[in-house]
Amino acid sequence: MIIWVASFPRSGNTFLRIILKQLYGVRTSTVYDVDGVAARLGPDLIGFEERPSSIEEMRASEKLHFVKTHRQRAGEEDRAICLVRDGRDSITSWAHLTGAPDFEAEIRTIINRRDEVGTGSWGQNVLSWLRPPAPHRVMLRYEELIREPRRTVETVLDTLAPALRPLPDARIPTFAELHQVDGGFFRRGHTGTHSDELPEELHQLFWSRPDNVAAMELLGYSRDA
Repeated sequence: MIIWVASFPRSGNTFLRIILKQLYGVRTSTVYDVDGVAARLGPDLIGFEERPSSIEEMRASEKLHFVKTHRQRAGEEDRAICLVRDGRDSITSWAHLTGAPDFEAEIRTIINRRDEVGTGSWGQNVLSWLRPPAPHRVMLRYEELIREPRRTVETVLDTLAPALRPLPDARIPTFAELHQVDGGFFRRGHTGTHSDELPEELHQLFWSRPDNVAAMELLGYSRDA
């Protein structure tokens, strides 16, 4: 059985994987052939493991497999943790992480993505996982994850994998500790980061995308927030 750890890039996926490892001893593979995050931060911190077999074989297995993806949902009906964050924060953070020499041009490129497969735009990605709603796809908000990581993840896993139990000596690292590991990756760790990083022209461009508008309204994020 597969549980997708699904999100648009820079929505807290790595922190969630760390929590799964620390809180439940669960290791995660990825849908990709190479896990660049594990290579950068260390596989033990992330709780990385190689995929033991194909996605189809993992899906058919009686064993529970957690698999990270930033891809849009393409009809998969597996269980999923759907991690979401204000799209403006996600795109701004992703542009920083790429290290592109022209920060604003990189944000523009990210906003203008229209791929029907793969990551796609922020709005496309979010809507693919949340629509239509399904009880086996559980939404987890970034702001809740960073505010109360243990409680929020336990609530999600109680729904998706009730047989799992937290480890008695589990300890989740703080953002300050993760920032010390790699301050470029764990950069700011709070909400609303777009407010002093996203130029107004690009803010308007973000809202010009109907898919972004639909996803922001679905999640209850305000244009003025």
